[in-house]
Formats: sequence, structure tokens, C-alpha cells
Amino acid sequence: MKLTISRKHSMKNIKFNFEELKVYQKSLDFVDLTYSISENFPKTERYTLSSQYTRAAVSISLNIAEGSGDTNAQFNRFLQIAIGSIRECVVCATIAKRQKYITILQEDEIRSKLEELSKMITSLQKYLKNNSTN
Repeated sequence: MKLTISRKHSMKNIKFNFEELKVYQKSLDFVDLTYSISENFPKTERYTLSSQYTRAAVSISLNIAEGSGDTNAQFNRFLQIAIGSIRECVVCATIAKRQKYITILQEDEIRSKLEELSKMITSLQKYLKNNSTN
């Protein structure tokens, strides 16, 4: 595992390589959005839809991070799991909209961000397949 260490204000700022990936950063932005939106769900959804939605969103970031330090083939496998979590988030957003927990505008924003993540991950998978020397 490679670490990049830089100094800011006399404190160590330790960064892992995967943290530099734009797709990872965007996935964290989506996690923030998911938490923000789901915190407005009814309390009865705290351990059901809200929990499933945030876990699926977090899973996207976790799988990008977990796979990044491995072989291209293994990284690709983790990225495929992240794509599955994106699909889960689509379903959660659809259910939330149908139950009137979110607005059409919120659903559109969610779907747009998920589409962007999906395209970024698919592009990364293609890159890994074309450069699979490990």
C-alpha cells in the first residue's frame, strides 16, 4: 500500500493513493447527499429504507477504496460491486420518491449523480482492462 505524505501547517497530512481518484471523491460527495436527504425520511424508515440507502451509498466508496490497492483484475471486481451498489441507490431513490419522501427534483439530482458515478466507474474498468499487466 502506497502512502503519500505531505506537510501542512506543521501537521502530517497522510493520504492514501485512492483518495486522489476523482471517482472516489465524487462517491464521497454522493454519500454526503444521501445522508442529507435520508435524514429527512420519516423516523419509521430509520432502520429500513434510510439505512439501506446510506449503506449502499457508503458501499460505493468502500469498494473503490478497497479494490484500488490490488491487481487490475481485483480492482475491476470491486468496481463491479460498486456498480451494484449504484443500482441499489437507484432503487432506494425510486422508492423514496414513490413514498413521497423526496421531490422529483431531488430524485433527478440523485439519478444524475449516480449516472455520473456509473460512467466514471465504467471508464475506469475499461482503462483497467486495457492496461491489465498485473
